[in-house]
Amino acid sequence: MLRPIQDLFRPDRFPNLLVGLTVSDDAAVYRISDDVAIIQTLDFFPPIVDDPYDYGAIGAANAMSDVYAMGGEVVLALNICGFPPDMPTEIISEILRGGAEKVAEAGGVLAGGHTVDDKEPKYGLSVMGVVHPQRVLTKAGAQPGDVLLLTKPLGVGMITTALKGEVVDPAHVPPAVESMAALNRQAARLAQQVGVHACTDITGFALLGHGYEVAEKSGVRLRFYVDRLPFLDGAVDYAEQWLFPAGTCRNEEGFQHGVTFAPGISEEMQQLLYTPETSGGLLLSVRAEAAGTLTALFAQEDHPCWVIGEVVAGEGVQVLA
Repeated sequence: MLRPIQDLFRPDRFPNLLVGLTVSDDAAVYRISDDVAIIQTLDFFPPIVDDPYDYGAIGAANAMSDVYAMGGEVVLALNICGFPPDMPTEIISEILRGGAEKVAEAGGVLAGGHTVDDKEPKYGLSVMGVVHPQRVLTKAGAQPGDVLLLTKPLGVGMITTALKGEVVDPAHVPPAVESMAALNRQAARLAQQVGVHACTDITGFALLGHGYEVAEKSGVRLRFYVDRLPFLDGAVDYAEQWLFPAGTCRNEEGFQHGVTFAPGISEEMQQLLYTPETSGGLLLSVRAEAAGTLTALFAQEDHPCWVIGEVVAGEGVQVLA
C-alpha cells in the first residue's frame, strides 16, 4: 500500500517545517533560525488580459501575494515560463518586463527562472519570502468575535471573463488591471501592526472558497454581509448577464456543502461570490477591539479596506443580506 505523501513529511520528523502539507496554507514556511523563517510559494497561469506587460505584472503580483498572506516580505523570485516557440520575442520581453518591475516594486530580487515550450503562454513566479517565526499569519486562528476585513474589491473574474468573451465595456478593464497588479505588501504590513488572528488572499477559490478554508482551519463560522461587499464596476452587471467562467461551477461544487445563503440573495449574487478572483486582496480576521485601529491605519495610508463581516461560533460560511 502506498503511504500518503503527508506521512513522509510529518511535523515530528521536520519540526522546523512550520507550515507544510499537514497544515496546508497559502505557502510553505520553514524556520531557519530563532528570528527568521522562509516562506516558499509559486503560481503561474495563462493570459487573462490582452496587454503582455500587464499580464506579466499581474502574474508576478499574484504569485507574491501568498508571501504577504503569510505576513512576510518578498526576498527572491524566479520566473516560471511556458511560451509557444513562434511567440514574438517582443511580446515575451514585455511579459518578463512586467513581472520584473513588479518584483522590484516588492523590494525583491529576480534571479533567473526556467522556460519550456508550450502551446498556450503561461507565466508566473517561484517566490521566497521571509518572516519572523512568531509572526507567521495563517488561515487558522480566526476567533468568535473577530471582525472580517477585505483589502481589494471583488469582481475581476467577471471582468476578465467578459474581456475574453469580447463583450466587456472598455471602461471596466483598467480598474480591474490596476487592482490585480497592486501588491498586497502594504496591507500585510499594516495588518502586522495590530496582530491579526488569521489571514488569506482571495484568489482562485473566490471569497466563499477561501473563506470556507479559514472557517474550517479555525473551527469557526465566517459571516459575510452582501451589502458590505465591494465590487468593481461592471462585475454585478456581468453576473446578471450570466457571464460566469467555468471556475465558478467548480468552486460551487467544491464548497457549497459548507456555505449557506440567507433568503432573498439572488442566484446571480451567489454565483458571483463563487467566481474565481486573480490577485485579490487579503481577507483579515482581527479582534474587534483592534479593528478600528486597523481601519484607521488603512485610511491614513489611503489604502482601501472594507469591513465585510464577522466571525462567530459554528462552522462553514454564512452569507446574509
